Amino acid sequence: MFITFEGIEGSGKSLQIGRAHGHLVRRGVPCLLTREPGGTEFGRALRRVLLSPDGGRREPWSELLLYLADRHQHLREEIEPALGRGQVVLCDRYQDATRVYQGAARGIPMDDIERVARLLGIIEPDRTVLFDLDVETGLGRARARNGSDPAAAAEGRFEEEDLSFHRKIRQGYLELARRFPGRIEVVDAGGSPDEVFARVRELLDRWLP
Repeated sequence: MFITFEGIEGSGKSLQIGRAHGHLVRRGVPCLLTREPGGTEFGRALRRVLLSPDGGRREPWSELLLYLADRHQHLREEIEPALGRGQVVLCDRYQDATRVYQGAARGIPMDDIERVARLLGIIEPDRTVLFDLDVETGLGRARARNGSDPAAAAEGRFEEEDLSFHRKIRQGYLELARRFPGRIEVVDAGGSPDEVFARVRELLDRWLP
């Protein structure tokens, strides 16, 4: 099974995917924990280009093509081989992130994004956990983290976008949840990490009994 974790900045998605991985490992489920961008050596080089606040403005299409290059490499090198071995793959961000960041927020037509993804053979995940949180809370968390963690700040380009950009991201994700109700499960990301993980664990144990 291929499970992706998505959400706005500061929604706690990266913390929760790590806890999900630990939960499945303790249950004896063979699984791969990975992320985008940066799930391969090639992807780690692209991650620095895509997420660093330095380096000047990126055109929306330039940004899109770099994300898709990372995803194509990641699929061929890591995700598809792991699925072929019978592993569960947990991925921190994937194609839905591109649909909302480069589509809903940057304004690239969704049909264009889907057309290029089909040409590259980008597969859909089996299930997606979408962490939903109000934008002000999430962005406040993310910016506070970047202010105290130099490594996070070095990848903080999107946190520097204004509030209207992040509202488009959230709205784009919720629209995808309506478009793909059989795949995307919306999880309330409010509350303590333990409270949020209880919601995630319930999904995992339902999907992987």
